[in-house]
Amino acid sequence: MSGDDLIEVLGNKYNTDILTATAEAKSAQDLSDELDVPIATCYRRIDELEDAELIELHDRPLSAEHRRVKVYRRTVDGVAVDFREELTVELEERSVVKNRLDEVWRDLSATQ
Repeated sequence: MSGDDLIEVLGNKYNTDILTATAEAKSAQDLSDELDVPIATCYRRIDELEDAELIELHDRPLSAEHRRVKVYRRTVDGVAVDFREELTVELEERSVVKNRLDEVWRDLSATQ
């Protein structure tokens, strides 16, 4: 995705709030409640952030009602924008250690 496209995605209302909130995996409903974003808007923003590869489907755990719930988490820990000579956008991806710890936790949760 080009720098211009990333700036457009990041400039859309709620997207940076969703990115900040998804440091830990959360469902669309959790994000909607936490950020006071209408649920339909939340789903649209999640789709937009997924298309930009800034968040990902992290897991599908069972809810208390025994339904699968999609939970999302961001794929980046930082975004750097530079306008000095030309627009450049650099993404700082989540570390391998964080990703591995998440996998171990997900495996442990599934066995309980």
